[in-house]
Amino acid sequence: MTDLHLSHAAARTLMLAAQGLDRRPRRRARKADVLAAIRRMGVLQIDTISVVARSPYLVLWSRIGDYDPRWLDALLAERKLFEYWSHEACFVPIEDYPLYRHRMLDPSWAGWRYAHTFMDAHRDDAARLLQHVREQGPVRSSDFERKDERGTWWDWKPEKRMLESLFTAGELMIARREGFQRIYDLRERILPSWDDARLPSADEVRRTLVLKAVRSMGIAKAKWVADYFRMDKTSTKLIPDRLADEGALMRVAVEGWKEPAFVHPDHAETMRSAAAGRGKPVLTTLLSPFDPLIWDRKRASEVFGFDYRIEVYVPGPKRVYGYYVLPILHRGRLVGRLDAKAHRKDGVFEVKALYLEPGVRLTDRMTADVASAIAECARWHGTPRVTLRRADPPDALPRLQAALKSATEVTT
Repeated sequence: MTDLHLSHAAARTLMLAAQGLDRRPRRRARKADVLAAIRRMGVLQIDTISVVARSPYLVLWSRIGDYDPRWLDALLAERKLFEYWSHEACFVPIEDYPLYRHRMLDPSWAGWRYAHTFMDAHRDDAARLLQHVREQGPVRSSDFERKDERGTWWDWKPEKRMLESLFTAGELMIARREGFQRIYDLRERILPSWDDARLPSADEVRRTLVLKAVRSMGIAKAKWVADYFRMDKTSTKLIPDRLADEGALMRVAVEGWKEPAFVHPDHAETMRSAAAGRGKPVLTTLLSPFDPLIWDRKRASEVFGFDYRIEVYVPGPKRVYGYYVLPILHRGRLVGRLDAKAHRKDGVFEVKALYLEPGVRLTDRMTADVASAIAECARWHGTPRVTLRRADPPDALPRLQAALKSATEVTT
């Protein structure tokens, strides 16, 4: 048991501070801030949808503001990051490579990520592909002409299936990206110093990933931990209690939570500050649907009272909010969502609709903050003209349009 108690609001403050979503640095972002943000989150999920900025770039913008997206690509090419399956496909700090090597050596966990039957039937072809990379250098999927008849959109050509499976098995790594397209190379060329003799034990990996997950979330229930790095749910939920018994984690009680929560000692001072009502979040920003703050939809609901579903795969007539909707974070609360599209050729950032959450009152400060966040995101996209077409409730529309006009040119 513990005598550490937090209000629900203090728990939110702690989570946002740990995620780097409480406030931004006052100075302009630097390349080092990109790497620091990824280390803070633990991983950066990759998604290719580009209605607005692709998710990994948007997740970073939410935290550090205006920055050059090429910095992320450069960090991968410089071996400061690597790509692998974590929460999903993710950029991961290179120092965490040992934590994922067990997955590479035994891809039985991987499901569709490793084409088991296909690879068993094409072992010689896969060996020849590896030899080609060894002799000719890095390759991309588009280097290979498709010879079979194309089927459905997910029906990869054989070389692409081999490249992805060899990547999952750790034989290939992603050397860099060009136009967001993966460039594959041999693991031994990208990490020539790695030796599997240095592989940590499976127990050590589980322990380390649990500690990292709790630290990245800021505060966590045991049932939330496994999802962060996609670990086994049954065994993982027992580990935080053991780590707390050892003193490696702190147990805390949170107002309204029936079960205990856990906090990493690195956040002890932040937790005390939040408990005292200090360090309240001041950031207003837009979030990617794949932001680690909300990628666990149940956690987002429990902590923020925000029920979120991405509707990309929902037929248009059945969508409630829109194709690619961005949650709006305002000073510690998720207050609404934005159906947006960046028209880069025309320089227009289109807000098809802005929805406020039930019970949210649009104050003058919130109006100014949300308008400023939209304008900043639009400028970063290179789409400085903003169109705001609809708002719910409807009486919010003229107020938001007026606020946007003070920040950027608006077409309505």
